[in-house]
Parts: sequence; structure tokens; C-alpha cells
Amino acid sequence: MNRRYVTSADIEDYVWAHTRESAVAGRLRAETSALPQAGMQIGPDEAAFLALLVRSIDARRCIEIGTFTGYSALAVAAALPPDGKLVCCDISAEWTAIARRYWNEGGVGTRIDLRLAPADDTLRDLLADGGAGHYDFAFIDADKTGYAGYYEACLKLLRAGGLVALDNMLWSGRVADASQHDPDTGAIRALNDRILADARVEATLLTIGDGVMLARKR
Repeated sequence: MNRRYVTSADIEDYVWAHTRESAVAGRLRAETSALPQAGMQIGPDEAAFLALLVRSIDARRCIEIGTFTGYSALAVAAALPPDGKLVCCDISAEWTAIARRYWNEGGVGTRIDLRLAPADDTLRDLLADGGAGHYDFAFIDADKTGYAGYYEACLKLLRAGGLVALDNMLWSGRVADASQHDPDTGAIRALNDRILADARVEATLLTIGDGVMLARKR
């Protein structure tokens, strides 16, 4: 059996060279790469994967938790129909100001509802507004200790057959290292175990990027 998570810069370059990326997305990724927090940005292969998921289920209403400079949101919003809507949850006006520029340049600004508030508050508001069971797709890529709560709220908001994707679920391999006991690693390990045993979903842990847990609500 081949072990595929261990990769190299050459393999990553090859994958990215065989990934479709719009010119606008490429410029956003390049600008973000110059920031000290650039490691928070997903790669173009993961962005293309998210967009493919959204198109495959004909999603119209989506949620993103953790927007940063807007690269993943740009991919998801571009995959939506003109009347689709993506609710983005973030707390940084500085980072999302970059996002807004590129969303507008990419022609998807009107599809994105950016909520600058703690994600727990925004998710609570969506549920209070009758959103339970009315969303098609959710992407979680924010503070790791908050993942479990975000996952539960997203399951309530998703329709049957809806998808939730969680990023960084391999956490640079630390989840498989028994010597690692920091809060973030512990939170991700616990949630991986929880989703595996969750009868409400069908799920698979993928070695895309830093690990994507993909779950489909039954």
C-alpha cells in the first residue's frame, strides 16, 4: 500500500501546475503569500476541490468559517449560480478588505455576505433566522479549538445531502504524533474521532492540502 501524505515540493508544484486557477485568484494568492500569515491560505488544488464539490451538488447557499484574504471564498462563490449566496464569517476587517477587492474584481462580490463577528454569533443568527436545513455546503477553516462547535452548528444548518469540509484535519501530521498534546492538536484529534463515529454523516478524511475531512449529512 502506498503512503501518499508524505509529499515533496516537486510533487506539490506538479499538482498546482495541473490545477485550473483564474487570473484573479492567482493574483490574490500571490498578494497573500507576501503576508506573515500566508500559511493560513489554502492551495489552488484545495480551492479547485471545494469549487468542484459546490458545483457537483448544485449548491446555492453556502457558509464559510474563517475567510482570511478571501481565496477559498472566491473559489466557492465563483462556483455558485448568479443568485447563489455565500455567508463568510471572520473577525478581521484588515484581511477581509483584501478579500473584498478581489471578490469585486472577480465579479462575485454580490454573492458574498461577509459577517465581521465571532463565527459562533453569526451561526447562531443564521439558525435564529430560520436557516436550519437550508444550506448546501459549509467550509470550516478557523480557530481549531472552535471546530467542534462550528461543526455542530453547520450540521444543523445543512440540508440532508449537504456537505461540510473541514481544513487542517491532519495538522501537519501532528494528529498522528503521540508526543503532541497542545490544545489545537487535541481538538482536531477529538473531532476526527467524533466525526468517524457520527451516525448523522458519511465522512472521509482526505490527504488534500493539510488534510480535509469531508462529511455528508444523511
